[in-house]
Amino acid sequence: MRRWQRNLAAYCPRMVAYHSVLPPNLAGVNVASSTTDWQYQLLCLWVSQQQITGEQAAQVIDSIISEVLFDVAQAMRVVHQINQDPDYLLSAPIVLIDVQQAIAKAAELWQAWQDAQLANYFPNSVPVIKQPEELRQRTSAQVYQTLIQVLNGQYTLHDLALKMKRNVVQVSHSLLPYIRSGLVELISIPDLPNPIHTPILKTPPTLADSTKQLVACVDDSPLVCQTMEALLTAAGYQFVGIDDGLRAFAVLLSRKPDLIFLDLVMPNTNGYEICSKLRSLPAFRKTPILILTGNDGIVDRVRAKLVGASDFLSKPVDAGTVLAVIRKHLAQGATSY
Repeated sequence: MRRWQRNLAAYCPRMVAYHSVLPPNLAGVNVASSTTDWQYQLLCLWVSQQQITGEQAAQVIDSIISEVLFDVAQAMRVVHQINQDPDYLLSAPIVLIDVQQAIAKAAELWQAWQDAQLANYFPNSVPVIKQPEELRQRTSAQVYQTLIQVLNGQYTLHDLALKMKRNVVQVSHSLLPYIRSGLVELISIPDLPNPIHTPILKTPPTLADSTKQLVACVDDSPLVCQTMEALLTAAGYQFVGIDDGLRAFAVLLSRKPDLIFLDLVMPNTNGYEICSKLRSLPAFRKTPILILTGNDGIVDRVRAKLVGASDFLSKPVDAGTVLAVIRKHLAQGATSY
């Protein structure tokens, strides 16, 4: 799912939020029993509806194939089985793949990965800061600020490459000195939920007045805001997304949402500062404010409580948990956790 969402963001950016709430004719697709991958069906549907071009669909497919073949090359030991089922055919072919060209492209990337001394590392791993104080002492202030913003436990090396608009080999190689010195660690995180099997695709039971309730999300990641928008609007809530922390205070003051999600780490500001400022105003003293972060540490939790946060959610967020927490806090008000 991370690969799918990442390639949508790269080649079909305006469809990122739409894929989370599948059209009715795809909502019942069972991945395990379907003869055609639902992601491919969705690309075919969007092309037929002229939501995306055939070229965009081809770019998504080509990129996904390259990533999968790269993973196969790195796995070294691979067990394969040829599917002889004659029914396993694409109902609507939208692109022809040159097999040799696809393999050559993956092989070229794998060779570049090896040449950069990255053979023992995986591009689907997530870099996180292991020793922040030592990292601060050994880097410039500008480099340190950049690292703490992007190495927050939310992004794989592939994701970082897209976010920074650079090649994954270049991004990974630039982090290699920090990884080898133990200042940065590569970890694995769960995949994003599959929308085919996620209950939130069907609008869940909500409070009778939920359509009047406005939920705000302040997060510098457009992907997070778009995903939250798709989830919450499908559940019947109004939504406002703010991807600029410096602009957040003014927008929140003007819209006065019923509940606020705040990203903990953002450029030029952070969730603590915004939460503290909001709590100083009478209009927001009873508003539920939920901190979002990839670092689920006790220090962060204590600090969030001190500035008046109502709750603390770890990223990547679970759809069911988000909806349950919203209903809980909208019923309770701003009771601190």
